[in-house]
Amino acid sequence: MSEFVKVANVSDIPDPGKITLEVGDRLVVVVHVDGEFYCIDDVCTHDGGPLGDGEMCGFELACPRHGAKFDVRTGVPSTMPATEPTESHQLKIQGEDVLVSLNNQEGDTMALTEDAVMEELKKVIDPELFVNIVDLGLIYGVSIVDREDEQKDVKIDMTMTSPACPAGPQLIGNSKQIVGQMEDVCEVEVKIVLDPPWSPDRMTDDARDQLGIF
Repeated sequence: MSEFVKVANVSDIPDPGKITLEVGDRLVVVVHVDGEFYCIDDVCTHDGGPLGDGEMCGFELACPRHGAKFDVRTGVPSTMPATEPTESHQLKIQGEDVLVSLNNQEGDTMALTEDAVMEELKKVIDPELFVNIVDLGLIYGVSIVDREDEQKDVKIDMTMTSPACPAGPQLIGNSKQIVGQMEDVCEVEVKIVLDPPWSPDRMTDDARDQLGIF
């Protein structure tokens, strides 16, 4: 968490209204609704669209590209095709000043653990089902291997919903890219495992809710 910095004056943002600002090295959207102010990243987690260019409706902000809506109070998506939240940031008002404290700043690193890798893998979305691969139950295992240079290799056992899944290469590539960006990671290996075969029973309750499976 960074320190609070002034980003605007209260009078700069009508109610309801929003403004896109650069804070540090990232773009955020500051929103004014019903007398309250909120701050989220200017990034749709579906395809990177600029949320600040979208339309507001109450506490929802819609991505202008594919219409995914996000709750400005939490960053959590309320409609598909987005399934992962965009980052929300702390905001406070001092007099006429709007101050923001950014989350996930450089230096706020997460220890490289199997759980941390699983959290990162939730950013990988199946392009056909619009659900992340962890909640779909496609990850059979994660292991971390120490290297002599103090870095680590990550090995991922992944399955597919079917042996001939057309999204397979994309899911493998996206997984390698996402995990490869984590602190101290050197190489990422993804091994496809088809035994035991995937079944809907492996999905989480959240995935079932998104797909309408009861």
